[in-house]
Amino acid sequence: MVRANGAVSLRELARVVQTSEVTVRRDVRALEAEGLLDRRHGGAVLPGGFTRESGFPQKSHLATAEKTAIADLAAGLVEEGEAIVVGAGTTTQELARRLARVPGLTVVTNSLLVAQALAHANRVEVVMTGGTLRGSNYALVGSGAEQSLQGLRVSRAFLSGSGLTAERGLSTSNMLSASVDRALVQAAAEVVVLADHTKLGTDTMFQTVPTDVITRLVTDEPPQHDDRAATELQALADQGVQIAVAGPGAAGSGADGVPTGRQPRRDMPLPGQRRTHPGGPGAGGLRSAGALADQQSGPAERERARVADLRRR
Repeated sequence: MVRANGAVSLRELARVVQTSEVTVRRDVRALEAEGLLDRRHGGAVLPGGFTRESGFPQKSHLATAEKTAIADLAAGLVEEGEAIVVGAGTTTQELARRLARVPGLTVVTNSLLVAQALAHANRVEVVMTGGTLRGSNYALVGSGAEQSLQGLRVSRAFLSGSGLTAERGLSTSNMLSASVDRALVQAAAEVVVLADHTKLGTDTMFQTVPTDVITRLVTDEPPQHDDRAATELQALADQGVQIAVAGPGAAGSGADGVPTGRQPRRDMPLPGQRRTHPGGPGAGGLRSAGALADQQSGPAERERARVADLRRR
């Protein structure tokens, strides 16, 4: 199936062979050890190491439920009248679909898919970069895209990538995409990374956002047996990244795809020192959903919640 399609999800494999995803995951791990495939994004792809990147058709069918939950939660961070940048990717495309009903929003993007998702939103202004079209992910890249971002300043950047580690931050497999993502980061006061749990602990060739530049990570709940993802989440929180975890109690979506809630189910970092970011609550008045939640509860309640979260983990 991997040879025929280039990629396959664990869920689809489990359905085809009529077994559990836990069993499929173990078998895929064994096949990876033999060099027959690589595990990626809740599934498997043809082997290719750091330099290989799945195309949009393959990515769009992987971890779809997780991407939907992440997009629902991330949309709750965007406020009326904001100016933001949204990078390329299947997760950011899901986010864009949920931003269509945010009044007065301005979205700068290099993604044709993001622009398409917002094309008929009559209260959202879409600004596209220049550049050369990269067909594998429908993104504009190159010097034209980077130059069009010079002098731009927005409140937040929403980015995805191929992998995320506490050591290197967000990374991707393509040099041109990485360069444009870095330009998007330079234009934003805060950086929000959207990454499902399968990307946690995965490192790819080109760094886009160092860990100390990431303001917030929006992700989904790692499975109980996924020690790598849980360890990476803890390491990111220890470095001051605010972690918003999408789950059954997080902001769901109504029939029209618009988030019905605006509050994360759990927000970290865990006990430890917070970093101060340009454009945070102390500079320019930009406040995230997690920051608002912190202000609405007392120190004792916050500490008890964090201790309880540590015990659960």
